Amino acid sequence: MPRTSTRDRRKTGAFAIVVAVIALAAFLLMVKEEGLQGTLRVLTGEEATGTPVGGESADAQEARSALEEIPVAEPAPRGDYERDEFGSSWIDTDDNGCSTRNDVLARDLADTDVGQDCKVLGGVLDDPYTGETIDFSADDPQAVQIDHVVPLSLAWRMGASEWDRDTRVEFANDPGNLLAADGPANMSKGDAGPGEWQPYEGFQCDYALAYIDVTDRYGLPLAQEDHDGLGDMLDTCA
Repeated sequence: MPRTSTRDRRKTGAFAIVVAVIALAAFLLMVKEEGLQGTLRVLTGEEATGTPVGGESADAQEARSALEEIPVAEPAPRGDYERDEFGSSWIDTDDNGCSTRNDVLARDLADTDVGQDCKVLGGVLDDPYTGETIDFSADDPQAVQIDHVVPLSLAWRMGASEWDRDTRVEFANDPGNLLAADGPANMSKGDAGPGEWQPYEGFQCDYALAYIDVTDRYGLPLAQEDHDGLGDMLDTCA
């Protein structure tokens, strides 16, 4: 077997050093371009978008973890809920001069026509509950309604009855709990939770993310059927 000369060993060592320097330079360039978090995602098998390769989005994973921590409880019986317990409808809670309804319409509709006092006179809604396109006009205001993702009546039965009034008013006007939606679809939902009612499949992931976020932020428990329904909808997340 031929012996390796000192000169050959030196060449091999020098080559290894060059390779290491190139690898270090590539790593530093990756950190510069992707940022530290992006680099860690690459090294741990996640795409730069935050979507784990072959798995759920980061948002869906976070929501699933939050869902596992939300306690399960039986809702109180229907009976003593009053809408006024959550304040007058569509007040201006953020002091921007616009009612909550008009704020949400302006946020969720495209091609909006806005008149005096922030009133949305028209626009186009890509309805999250049916997947249909709705041409909205203030002449037919009930065609597009503002829905509470977590219904007020259900929230009341799950513990909001114990909140102070200010918290209930905040909840009723929380933009994260509000969606412009097809009027008939909203009426069919009523005060049902996700165990009884779900939007069309194309919006089920986003609906579950919103429902879990609101429930978690306000410390509400979930009925078992609603907990299961949210888990099923998270399965639609890509």
